[in-house]
Amino acid sequence: MQDTSAVIVISSHVVRGSVGNRAAVFALETLGFPVWAMPTVVLPWHPGHGPSTRLTFPESDFDKAIDDLIRAPWLGEVKAVLTGYFGNAAQPRSVARLVRALKEKNPDLLYVCDPVMGDLGGLYIPQATAEAIRDELIPLATIATPNRYELAWLSGAPLETNNAIMDAAVALGPPRILVTSAVPMMVGGTGNLYLTGKHALLAEHRLIDNPPNGLGDLLGALFLGRILAGMDEEKALQLATASVFEILARTAKRGGDELTLETDASSLSTPMAMVQMRRLIHPLQKGRR
Repeated sequence: MQDTSAVIVISSHVVRGSVGNRAAVFALETLGFPVWAMPTVVLPWHPGHGPSTRLTFPESDFDKAIDDLIRAPWLGEVKAVLTGYFGNAAQPRSVARLVRALKEKNPDLLYVCDPVMGDLGGLYIPQATAEAIRDELIPLATIATPNRYELAWLSGAPLETNNAIMDAAVALGPPRILVTSAVPMMVGGTGNLYLTGKHALLAEHRLIDNPPNGLGDLLGALFLGRILAGMDEEKALQLATASVFEILARTAKRGGDELTLETDASSLSTPMAMVQMRRLIHPLQKGRR
């Protein structure tokens, strides 16, 4: 079904839990992809569980490690890059160099940028880091996967409707955008809105209160894996959404405070959960632009 295309995943690493690289790497490897995993910071656990020591890298060392990757003899194996949480404003600039070098070798490289920067409460990273992600990485992205609140910050406007979300997604620039926490059409639901140059798709499922962290990391990795495997975008969105919902529901049923990926690995590869798929009217087809 797929070759052994490698994926470089660059995000945070936690000792305990399933967020950042811990979620993305497990998901991609479960789908059969070799992963080069590079941490941006190391934390004992997600900050949502309380204060802990933050292990960081000197900017020059991180930059040198990126240089190592750029000249690695195996770089031709890499078919995709996925980025998430960054520890400072210098890291996105370093990673932009890596993505550009990879695109020079392989113009078909898939780069998925998950701009991990905030939620309903606003930014939770320094503004300078958020601006570096916006200015350095978003323009290079094949697919961007912001949540609604991150997209609102990037666009500078509140996004209270799916029409507003779609307008902001078109204006942002990347050819494909997957927006989580979209406005649901079903009562008691939540949705992932996917926009390409011609399609607007909404994948919805039941909302589960107080979810563990890591859902965005997991969704971006699963969607990338399905696209890399050659699946059409609508099916990829449906399966990735179903996997995340199924694992979330099972974790919640167990009362877990972290996603139970190791217990529910089958949900990553063969999810059974039902997802409501809807086709929306693309903003460029409405004559509103």
